[in-house]
Amino acid sequence: MVERSPGPIGDNFKLVIPSSDSTASSLMRFPLFGADQVRRQQSPAPSAPRVPSWPLRLLRLSSIVLAALTGVCLAAACSPAYNWRTVTDSAEGYSIDLPAKPTVDERGVEIAGRSLPMHVRAAHTQGAVFAIASIDLQSDDPRLRQAVVDTLRGALARNVDASPVERPVQVPVSSGASEPGVEVTATGSAGQAHEQRTIHAWIAGRGRHVYQAAIVAAHAPPQEQTDQFFGSLKLQ
Repeated sequence: MVERSPGPIGDNFKLVIPSSDSTASSLMRFPLFGADQVRRQQSPAPSAPRVPSWPLRLLRLSSIVLAALTGVCLAAACSPAYNWRTVTDSAEGYSIDLPAKPTVDERGVEIAGRSLPMHVRAAHTQGAVFAIASIDLQSDDPRLRQAVVDTLRGALARNVDASPVERPVQVPVSSGASEPGVEVTATGSAGQAHEQRTIHAWIAGRGRHVYQAAIVAAHAPPQEQTDQFFGSLKLQ
């Protein structure tokens, strides 16, 4: 559910988190990505891995092959609760590991007076959403790219009425370089039931795209699962 205001995204913009995250459809409404106007065209995930002609999904960013683990570590990484797989979207220019078969979503967002397409993949497991979104820019415009990054940063914390904790991160690029990004963490109450929600996200821009990888849950997942998710993010 979206609280709409008459103008473009601003400081008062906020998305409302549903009170229940028991289904994929409700989780898709989590406030991962700021947008004053949202146009959603949701479709079921394909039955077999594929790379569609338009960017793949979450909500509102790495190609890593899991190393062979032993004992408890192997059981935890490959358990049904966290069934990790690498998702690569060549059209949007990223790869990342997701802990379940993702759903696919496409939305339109208005930022800085422009309507921009946003493509999302989301995996739902253990009461948490692991999501990756990419926003397409009209050109490789550093000012617009930064405006989108700043909008996403502000919207995340407002969704749980909390002050965010931020720190710089480096997001790997397939060429061996890296792009500067920001890690945002916020915990607070959300939705009409004021349920606790923790939002943990990485946001970075590269070329004609802005990426946001995010975890939304009542309680933060185990650290090794969080590390698997963010550590796998790679831009092309």
